[in-house]
Formats: sequence, structure tokens, C-alpha cells
Amino acid sequence: MPDYLDDLRLAHVLADAADAATMDRFKALDLKVETKPDMTPVSEADRAAEELIRGQLQRARPRDAILGEEYGLEGTGPRRWVIDPIDGTKNYVRGVPVWATLISLMEAGEGGYQPVVGVVSAPALGRRWWAAKGHGAYTGRSLSAATRLHVSRVSKLADASFAYSSLTGWEERGRLPAFLDLTREVWRTRAYGDFWPYMLVAEGAIDLCAEPELSLWDMAANAIVVTEAGGTFTGLDGRPGPHSGDAAASNGLLHGELLGYLDGRD
Repeated sequence: MPDYLDDLRLAHVLADAADAATMDRFKALDLKVETKPDMTPVSEADRAAEELIRGQLQRARPRDAILGEEYGLEGTGPRRWVIDPIDGTKNYVRGVPVWATLISLMEAGEGGYQPVVGVVSAPALGRRWWAAKGHGAYTGRSLSAATRLHVSRVSKLADASFAYSSLTGWEERGRLPAFLDLTREVWRTRAYGDFWPYMLVAEGAIDLCAEPELSLWDMAANAIVVTEAGGTFTGLDGRPGPHSGDAAASNGLLHGELLGYLDGRD
């Protein structure tokens, strides 16, 4: 099995470059923000960070394809880098520090492309998380100064901490009653939002999280970090990996119960 460590080192270099670019414009009074056709915001920093990452990948991995939120898919082949230059743009443009650059390498295999490397870098929080297939998940300041991640061992919903992004998406999809039923069963709920709850699941700080609508670039890096930390990452339909257009992540022990509330199937 490939060890992917060279790719992981490259992903850290890419994240370092993106961090410098995004932090340079964070809280800038003249930051330019536009509304995309899907009514979500995009800033000049989103586009600049993705362009920077794409440029470095084209030089370092010219045979690999690249899929990014702002500029789509370029290239073909069995290896595909998936980029969200700023996950949490709404936070970014308001000066809230909860946002991150997500970088993942996906490789073709059984069941389609699956993440094999992931880096989640949140420079305004001073945090970074990463994983490579078969090598575990870590957090720290660098590859040489890191702590291995492990999910929690909480096995009862009544003892569990559950995170989500907002109520709106659940309501729009007719799943709000089931979502609220779940919140009444758990010990604690918090709306951390975006990438952060997945990293907290990987750290064992919380036990489960879910979101009703996501894109591949929102999930690929998060998925490999959660699974390499010993957790479970699926769609709300139970399909493993980041391909369902929504997500459920847990310590594994609570996953069946989580999906039982939120899968939306009759």
C-alpha cells in the first residue's frame, strides 16, 4: 500500500502558503466580497488561496487532477486533489476566526474516489489537523510536533455531545422534527459549524455531528481525519465516505443511532 507521506508533506506546504495568503486579508477593511450564483459569498481571499494552491500543485504534481470550490475540475486520472480554499467564508468575511483551508488527495478505487490524505488548517485559531491513510490522524504545529488523535469512547446518547451548523438546512429538508428529537436525547448540543465539529469528533472532544447539505470539497479532508482517528464518516444514508451530499460523523459507537434519527428514509 502506498504510504502517502510525500503527499502529506506537500499538503502541509500548500496549507502553509494558503495560511499566509488568507491571514494577510483576514479582517481587511477593503476585502472584496461577491455573491455567487448559489447565493453564497466568495471573497478575493478564497480565489487567491485556491489559485496559489493550484499553481503549486501544477508544478509539484502535474499529472494529478485538481477539483476546487472556486475553479472546478482540471485534469483527469486516478489521483485528484480536492480543495476548499476557505471553508467558513461567511465567518471569514465577518471577522469570526472559525474558518479553514481544506486540502485532500483522493485516489480512485472500489466505490469511486476516496480520500487518502487530508489537511485542515485553521490559522486564525492557530490549529491544524491532518491524516494519511494507514498512518493515523494528528494535530499540532508541524509534522514533527504533533499529537495523535483518537475519537471518544462515549457509548450512550445520553452522555454524548452533538454538534451541528444551523437549523435552517434541516428545516428545508423536512428533517427538523427528527433533528430536534435527537437533540433531546443527547447530553449537550452546540452549533460549532463548518469544519470544526469534525475535528472535535476526531479529537474526542465531542462524539457526533451532522450536516444536511455539503459539497465534496467540504467533506473530503474531514472524512480522512475522522476515520484515521478511529471514527466513522458517512452520508446520512449510511454510505461511507464524502459522496452523499451530506454528512454524519461520530466516534463509531453512536453512528447507528445517529443515522437512525437523521437518515430521512421512510
